[in-house]
Amino acid sequence: MKGSLIIVGFFVLGILCGMFDVLPEWVKSPTLSTGTLFVLLITVGMMVGHDPDFFRQFRMLDRRYFLLPLMTILGTWLGCALVKCFLPELGLSECLAVGSGFGYYSLSSIIITNAKGAELGTIALIANIIREVVTLLGAPLLVRFFGRLAPISSGGATTMDTTLPIITSACGPQLVVVSLFHGFVVDFSVPFLVPLFCSLSF
Repeated sequence: MKGSLIIVGFFVLGILCGMFDVLPEWVKSPTLSTGTLFVLLITVGMMVGHDPDFFRQFRMLDRRYFLLPLMTILGTWLGCALVKCFLPELGLSECLAVGSGFGYYSLSSIIITNAKGAELGTIALIANIIREVVTLLGAPLLVRFFGRLAPISSGGATTMDTTLPIITSACGPQLVVVSLFHGFVVDFSVPFLVPLFCSLSF
């Protein structure tokens, strides 16, 4: 929860800096945000590659859990299609691009901003932060009303990092590997699905 509040605080700070035009020109360059994104992706890859138990735990996973990331993706797209009914000014492909961030706000918002502009990028950032915060705050309720897999699906790409502690607490330690696997697969899909929907127009 504290981490999410810090993220929101920095986001608000960025808005204020932009409104009052206090940033130097080089900070506003798309090259800086893209370079930062590349560094982030390399760091995540190094973390995964450095853990010798990561892939071994995946091989031991019950095969039925392999469907969970797919269900998360399809369920998110269904939700985006429903939201589109209330946002006629946005295309379905734009709604799907925002939803395909799956909580990975740092990556999806940059891709969408570069492809579709700052307005949709900001929507993606806020929507994906909200997804993470809802999981952090609502995990116990999600378990109570929808079952132990619900917080994992709700967390999207964040279930291998920021929401993992609350998921472990709410769902039980036996689902830690499921949460890691789910987060890894959904996280890996973001760099492919978000640009795909950004390139489409419908």
